[in-house]
Amino acid sequence: QGQLVESGGGLAQPGGSLRLSCAASGFNLDRYGIGWFRQAPGQEREGVSCISNSDGSTYYVDSVKGRFTISRDNAKNAWHLQMNSLKPEDTAVYYCAVALCSNYWMKGIYGSWDQGIQVTVSS
Repeated sequence: QGQLVESGGGLAQPGGSLRLSCAASGFNLDRYGIGWFRQAPGQEREGVSCISNSDGSTYYVDSVKGRFTISRDNAKNAWHLQMNSLKPEDTAVYYCAVALCSNYWMKGIYGSWDQGIQVTVSS
């Protein structure tokens, strides 16, 4: 069974930055990628960003385009989500997941939905 472990997150002021990291082990990611999802209180979980392992395609939900950057560190088998210009509406629990990714959509395949990491943007 594969394992996903998120780190980073925390509290940031509006306009600030945070970086999330995801360590994945035990998965064959040849045809998949790693995606970040988030869920705010009272809202449905949404796909935020994704990067394909096969061709490097990246996807961003419209609300984070130009502010968030997803990347991968092949040497460390880790993926990162750099979040800049944070807004209060970015406040949510963030999850990384094995996902199908393209430039236009993302779909979660396996995620540690009972874990996640809190990101709070507040002054």
